[in-house]
Amino acid sequence: MGRGNLHLQGRRVAPRGQHGWSRAERSHGAVLREVAARLQIYREAMRSLPGEDLESALLDKVELRRQLISQTVEEVQKVVHCLTTEISHQDARFQAVPCSDTYHGHIKVLAPRQLLVTVPMRGLAGYREARAQRWRYYSLQGTRLRCPLRAPEGLAQWLELEQFTRPLGLWHGPDVSTEGDLVPAKVLQVFRTLLERAIAACGLAGQASLLEDRTTIWVVVETGSGPVDVELAPTVDVPGTWPGKARWPRCLRRWPPPETVQCVKSFGFSLVAGGSYHWQLSFVQAERALLVQMDEDGGCRRRCLRLLKQLTEDVWCPGPRPLITAQHLETVLLWTCEKHPQPRAWREPGPALLRLVRKLHKCVSQRLLRHYFVPHSNLLQSTRPHELHGVAQKLAFFLKNPDLRLPGGDQPPPT
Repeated sequence: MGRGNLHLQGRRVAPRGQHGWSRAERSHGAVLREVAARLQIYREAMRSLPGEDLESALLDKVELRRQLISQTVEEVQKVVHCLTTEISHQDARFQAVPCSDTYHGHIKVLAPRQLLVTVPMRGLAGYREARAQRWRYYSLQGTRLRCPLRAPEGLAQWLELEQFTRPLGLWHGPDVSTEGDLVPAKVLQVFRTLLERAIAACGLAGQASLLEDRTTIWVVVETGSGPVDVELAPTVDVPGTWPGKARWPRCLRRWPPPETVQCVKSFGFSLVAGGSYHWQLSFVQAERALLVQMDEDGGCRRRCLRLLKQLTEDVWCPGPRPLITAQHLETVLLWTCEKHPQPRAWREPGPALLRLVRKLHKCVSQRLLRHYFVPHSNLLQSTRPHELHGVAQKLAFFLKNPDLRLPGGDQPPPT
């Protein structure tokens, strides 16, 4: 087969939950042998199939992934809705995550066994960016520090109650604020306590369990297809406003078109409780809007993204807690779309997918994947170098031995 042809089968090549090959003690040769073995399973299983059956099997595999994830999200959503409804009854500052059969706006799929759920915080309206900068000298316990706290970097920022025109009075309480700042670590502690009570009150002790020793709040939810790790993140939604840190679109760039930019920015951003002192900027809704509209020219961008996710989960980062998540892969796609804005670059799935794999390999090798809206934030900053090195080896092996045959025709339903 020439470049641009891929053999994939309609079944999983390894049980979910097996570990990948990124341990430090694994040799370079062992990594390459196991990557070759996984790819060979794909090829051997498809060798006897004619072209049309091969294309059908590939689409079936991607569609199966979509169906499994959809079922998982539906089951998790019901549990989260029950828990957050109980939490909202206990504390009016937190809003219940709605339950819907068609739209899951508060759920982000990071991997088939890993979800992020944003829990809206009520009573924080009329956001405006802080004008004056000041040093912080308080600890989480409220004691005075001699040296100031580390200033926020990248996606991080302080959050002052006076940045809201109509903050709910309960947010001024010492359980969640210090010296006028809304402190994420305190918010998380309050939410964790409420969640523990909600699990008992809803009778879900056998279906949902809190993970200990985590900075953020993670719950293991038992589903029909196995356990799923779910991060529950209290979040301040700021619709209709674009943050100053996100200097987008960039000058002299032809993608996306101006009307798409206007639509994406209208979704605004969110501030997620994800650290001790600093809130994290999040653009889940804006990114989703950008992904939904990107193939209006008839391109294959989203189809390539689904194939990239499938290969990542099956070959490069197998297991329930992958090093490279959907967030990383979507960011790779967005940067590649900006670099290659011409519609003709996205007509053929084979070359387009290889272009994405090369971009992913470059980012993993350099341990640098810039956030699409806030480029001075590195999404791979907290990853271990030796683990990324293992993934880079697998990607390099794949790029040297691409045996790809990609289907044309209509796109499968989006994930």
